Amino acid sequence: MSFPPNLSPPLTFAESDKSPLSIRAKALVFVDPRSRQLRERAEALAPGNQALLIRGETGTGKELLARYIHRHSERGGLFVAVSSGAISPQWGEAELFGHVAGAHVGGASSRAGWFGSANGGTLYLDEIADLPRPLQGKLLAALETRELYRVGAGQALPVDVRLVAASSIDLARAVAAGTFDERLYAYLGDGLLELPALRQRVGDILPLAEYFLGSHAQRLGLAIPPISSAAQSVLEAHPWPGNTRELENVIHFALLLAGSAEIGAEHLQLPGTP
Repeated sequence: MSFPPNLSPPLTFAESDKSPLSIRAKALVFVDPRSRQLRERAEALAPGNQALLIRGETGTGKELLARYIHRHSERGGLFVAVSSGAISPQWGEAELFGHVAGAHVGGASSRAGWFGSANGGTLYLDEIADLPRPLQGKLLAALETRELYRVGAGQALPVDVRLVAASSIDLARAVAAGTFDERLYAYLGDGLLELPALRQRVGDILPLAEYFLGSHAQRLGLAIPPISSAAQSVLEAHPWPGNTRELENVIHFALLLAGSAEIGAEHLQLPGTP
């Protein structure tokens, strides 16, 4: 159950990108044939400046895939990750595009905004459907014209930002419902990357389980226990509605129950197990 020598190790977050409160998927592998196809498409799209849309269920590792694309691109700037749902409807334009000093209350100094921070690099907008509707059109305008207006500024600034967006919902339905800009959807549509749910890439399950087992065992100061054949079968058969995040939680809890003993099906605490 170790990684095949011809395959890359899991994609994970660097120490500087980790958060103890994060609920993101913390690892992504390309072992299953569907995952390998995804990696090939990602690597093919990485060198250009085309905007991309990563679509996949919550907990599948969309941000990790976006970071992988950035690392394989030719862009020397920063990778800036932003949760669209955290952008304020009231101050969103200033957060996204920046503002000049004195542009609004509390804005005593100028700020580059997320776009300015990602200039020359990649701006990752997680759950882009949560971006306030008025900002969607302004985002598209900045991407198409490659310039932006900071709040309070009278002159446009040139900007070179590649957008990689992510969504766990079908944006076509959001367009039909009137909650997502049709033009922005069309702009993103040519660069679509589908990240399959974990249950659709069964070949990734055991390598991920091994990675999480080793990671948590090391953190707890335990020897890495083996996973029994029965437990392996249970892991591969489970539908994983919570995807990689759920798998990590299950493995972590199983390790706490089993200690350094072999992890059996009973330690997984999944439906259908003893």
